[in-house]
Amino acid sequence: MRINNAEKLAQSIIEGLQDRKAVDIVKIDLRKIDGAVSKFFIVCNGTSSTHTMAVSDSVEEYVRQDIGEKVWRKQGTENAFWIILDYGDVVVHIFQEEYRDYYQLESLWGDAEITKID
Repeated sequence: MRINNAEKLAQSIIEGLQDRKAVDIVKIDLRKIDGAVSKFFIVCNGTSSTHTMAVSDSVEEYVRQDIGEKVWRKQGTENAFWIILDYGDVVVHIFQEEYRDYYQLESLWGDAEITKID
């Protein structure tokens, strides 16, 4: 089942984020939103460029080892202010805190179910 695959992918990503101590992780469920580009957005932030890169690398390695998935597209590594990892059904946004505060990505999806990850 495809939905279970997206949920497993999202969980694997979250574990990769937690492994490198990503800050303020949220999962945005977009499955009930018409026209959504993916099934889930996962948003978090790091404390510096070095930290956001480490978090990004951790997710890629964790997901590859855990479920054998590779990232389709990766953007933002030049300055590491906002790194996007696109896995198709799940898109990961890793911000530095000031950029996350500025773009307020979560507020754009107010109709979606948003889960804060402890």
